[in-house]
Amino acid sequence: MRVHSAPWRAATVLASVLLVGSMAACGNSDTGGGGTKDDGKITMGFSQVGAESGWRTANTVSIKEAATAAGIELKFDDAQQKQENQIKAIRNYIQQKVDVIAFSPVVESGWDTVLKEAKDAKIPVILTDRSVDSADKSLYKTFLGSDFVKEGRLAGEWLVEQKKTASGPVNIVELQGSTGAAPANDRKKGFGEAIAANPNLKVIASQSGDFTRAGGKQVMEQFLKANKQIDVLFAHNDDMGLGALEAITAAGKVPGKDITIITVDAVKDGMQALADGKFNFIAECSPLLGPQLMDLAKKVKAGEEVPARIETEETTFTQAQAKEALPNRKY
Repeated sequence: MRVHSAPWRAATVLASVLLVGSMAACGNSDTGGGGTKDDGKITMGFSQVGAESGWRTANTVSIKEAATAAGIELKFDDAQQKQENQIKAIRNYIQQKVDVIAFSPVVESGWDTVLKEAKDAKIPVILTDRSVDSADKSLYKTFLGSDFVKEGRLAGEWLVEQKKTASGPVNIVELQGSTGAAPANDRKKGFGEAIAANPNLKVIASQSGDFTRAGGKQVMEQFLKANKQIDVLFAHNDDMGLGALEAITAAGKVPGKDITIITVDAVKDGMQALADGKFNFIAECSPLLGPQLMDLAKKVKAGEEVPARIETEETTFTQAQAKEALPNRKY
């Protein structure tokens, strides 16, 4: 028996080593480790702003469904509107060695350090929906999203046309998005540039409602108490506008008539308010970025060149156009 024991023990040790190796490989797969996999599947780490609005919910659904359709493994994180949560998530993705990192930044500033960490790890980054103000454009591959300045400008240009015969002051209140966020900064800028064409148009109050219905309602209540005459409301998104509707109605005024309401997004609830005559105009901002994002992820992973900025195709809606578009609205 002793003559055969050594080979038997060697075989046993070899089997054990193979088993341990197999278990270790499974462990790495379960924890998301390794951007390079035998099956060639792309792994994307995505950090979402949060779930502050109907737009954001539709955006999340689009990204998750598109990842599944494209065969991309998605690691999803909800930052709950906190930059520190996003930075932590991005660092986790770097540690896990995902193939691509994508995120919609809570605010524009303060990303250089973590983006450089991703670059040093040779993990390409795609910005979606919102941009960053980093001077070093090599820290990310591309930005996919809307032209927020244009959205604000379209809203302002419509108002200028509607009020071109006004002989006296037109008092405007503005519900801004989250402080420091690219959509808030840019929509405010575009709207302000457009209404400058008519000196009668004056923004008499402007405050953040954090892109939420609750915030829109609360701030609009303050506007109504502080200002005797409000002619126009410009809300940086539909949800704040919908919250403001409640405050306007509670104050005994008729939304869409006593106060002209302009918003941005064109989500289904906003479009319904527009069709019902409670809103007057909406500049569209499409949340359905998922398919384009997954296509970009495949290209940057393959080392292909992509444009530094890719804009989504969008339009505007009047009350009549909203009625026509609503039956087929996807979000």
